[in-house]
Amino acid sequence: MTENVIIAKGLNLTFQTGDGAVQALKDVDLTVGKGEFVSFIGPSGCGKTTFLRVVAGLETATGGSVTVNGMTPEEARKSRAYGYVFQAAGLYPWRTIGKNVALPLEIMGFSKAEIAERVARTLELVDLAGFDKKFPWQLSGGMQQRASIARALAFDADILLMDEPFGALDEIVRDRLNEELLKLWGRTKKTCLFVTHSIPEAVYLSTKIVVMSPRPGRITDIIDSPLPAERPLDIRDSREFIEIAHRVREGLRAGHVDD
Repeated sequence: MTENVIIAKGLNLTFQTGDGAVQALKDVDLTVGKGEFVSFIGPSGCGKTTFLRVVAGLETATGGSVTVNGMTPEEARKSRAYGYVFQAAGLYPWRTIGKNVALPLEIMGFSKAEIAERVARTLELVDLAGFDKKFPWQLSGGMQQRASIARALAFDADILLMDEPFGALDEIVRDRLNEELLKLWGRTKKTCLFVTHSIPEAVYLSTKIVVMSPRPGRITDIIDSPLPAERPLDIRDSREFIEIAHRVREGLRAGHVDD
């Protein structure tokens, strides 16, 4: 039986703004099992990133509940239960790639020897071995995002939260990073929550796809993928892949109709 890592029940979040209340999430129920790769897809402003931020303890729900590893999100954040990869790589330009990856380890007080070992290991995981002395400006956008993923993996959290990390990259680079991320997930067995606007990306990467409606963000469909763990890029031409993509598209359309 799969262990549940993240459980959201009746989750609501309303922001108070100068123009009045804005409901970002409404009655969200979701369970994420250990080792799952869960993608969130929906129109801009539907609450995908907000949900990740609630899980990360960066936003506080105004109704319902959410637990992470049986803890509140704040407790999970303090116990360093997750790594977070943002839309932009967010690397410090004055620090080398190795030093950027080492930053959370330095903050956590790891020894120099342990930092060196973890930096080397995670850079190898994301195929950046030998680039530790380079600066961010010397790397391509795709390589910078791989360094950002390495930084999130460095302290070996069980959960990886990824907020549209490949959205700004061209399609060729994005395809390659999708392949590499899938292999990385297979090797590390992390629980991944991944925000995207791309239907093919969501279908290709995920064991579960969460389709969300326009604001207030609601879940219109949850799709458990029947695709095999081994997924070459040309699986996107298969009948099963196309059928899942069609269901995602229908879920997005239904969300707009309901709205």
